[in-house]
Amino acid sequence: MSARVSAALMIATAIPVLCAIDQPVQTESGRVSGVTSAGITSFKGIPFAAPPVGDLRWKAPRPPASWQGVRRADQFGTGCFQNKSGAFGPWSAEYIAKNAMEGGSSEDCLYLNVWTGASKPGEKRPVFVWIYGGGFNSGSGDVPVYDGAGLASKGLVTVTFNYRVGIFGFFAHPELTNESGHNSSGNYALLDMIAALKWVRKNIAAFGGDSANVTIAGQSAGAFAVNYLMASPLAKGLFERAIAESGGAFNAAPSLKDAEAGGVRLAETLGAKSLADLRAIPAGKLQQSSARYRGAAIVDGYVVPDDVFRIFASGHQNDVPLLTGWNADDGVSFGPAPKAEVFRAQAQRTYGNMADAFLKVFPASTDEEAAASQKAAVRDPGFAWQNRTWARLESAAGKSKVYLYYFDRTAPGTPEQTRYGAFHSSEIPYARNTLNRWDRPWTPADRKLSEEMSAYWVNFAKTGDPNGPGLPKWPAFSGSNQQSMRLGEVIEVILTPDKEKLDFLDEFNAKRRQSN
Repeated sequence: MSARVSAALMIATAIPVLCAIDQPVQTESGRVSGVTSAGITSFKGIPFAAPPVGDLRWKAPRPPASWQGVRRADQFGTGCFQNKSGAFGPWSAEYIAKNAMEGGSSEDCLYLNVWTGASKPGEKRPVFVWIYGGGFNSGSGDVPVYDGAGLASKGLVTVTFNYRVGIFGFFAHPELTNESGHNSSGNYALLDMIAALKWVRKNIAAFGGDSANVTIAGQSAGAFAVNYLMASPLAKGLFERAIAESGGAFNAAPSLKDAEAGGVRLAETLGAKSLADLRAIPAGKLQQSSARYRGAAIVDGYVVPDDVFRIFASGHQNDVPLLTGWNADDGVSFGPAPKAEVFRAQAQRTYGNMADAFLKVFPASTDEEAAASQKAAVRDPGFAWQNRTWARLESAAGKSKVYLYYFDRTAPGTPEQTRYGAFHSSEIPYARNTLNRWDRPWTPADRKLSEEMSAYWVNFAKTGDPNGPGLPKWPAFSGSNQQSMRLGEVIEVILTPDKEKLDFLDEFNAKRRQSN
């Protein structure tokens, strides 16, 4: 092991594990006891809100009920209602929530999990709160590669939690808007996240965490969520730093009016004549209808007061240090690649009078070029452009530093496993120090990358700066330097990749905003 890696290891594990925290731990709602293994104590399935069932379906989360005695917190709580699914493509079982694999989800799902290496309350360890991905239609806090012990072993108190997804997390309707008291509806998933962060503020000190040093982090839909929380006045003061991996919300979101109209149409197809009728529909029947009402955050004027791009461009976001980036192969696509003529026709439909400019930077003169451009055309608008735009707006209109990365490591395995490259979400076990939860034939290069990436993430959670002794220097991003940190077999500073493609998307999206 190199001296640099050894130094990075020492920095990442600077807070020693002495012994397990005294149990039971007192929370506002009651006492909980967890399970200790290898110096880390986990507390699973702690309710942070009342079950959103019956009349509480499609309402802001309410405080959890108190309990007497000691609650055993040794099992994950049930995940939020969603379709059953299994491993597919590059996403092996380590990336799939247990409830999604087994079909055991429920509306009674607002539970969180805590991992800590503290030996007593009041140690004030930095807190890392993870928000899962899944397109806002699936996921939960029990995914194996999200396991909190990896970062807890390096000095953080880590938290995962469940939030409502799909139709249960994002359904808008005029009657819901009228009853809300805030003239809004539809962003219940974001309200769940805010409730979890409030729970952390009130209770995490009892687990050895510092309630005034909280980092929110997420990937894919979780990164979108981090974006919305930075934009939301309701989340002000609930976190000090933000990490967003492969995702952002800088395209226009649906308006409350449009989302309400969709809710009315769905209610009509379900034969529901009132809000009471909607709340009486079994969860399974609602889930079956979700293909006609896909979960997505909306500009509701309350949780999300305005278009996210305008909020950041005007400097009205919750201004905190930001670490963000994307993966080289975020644009994984399935099925055969389009032929060149098909790709060019798609470009004409999507980009109109800018199609020729698009095809200059996403060329398709041959089928081989079209296949490569297809992957880039999925990755860049949905991920790379979002994260670079976020970095540019925060560095220009905010006062906090921004650190941008580009992850390009392909995990080892069989040809079938490796053909997806640095696929969407493949960075997670490296950054969270959970390679041991992912079944691959890891090499020394993978373990080195995980040690250094997780050290960057831990340092950032501690101070808002990923740098530390023994690690390659990571410069802050700015509009003038356009520097990113390449995280792969080589860790090095590079100019932000695919600049011509991202510059084209800047121009295209600017014109689209002007026309709206």
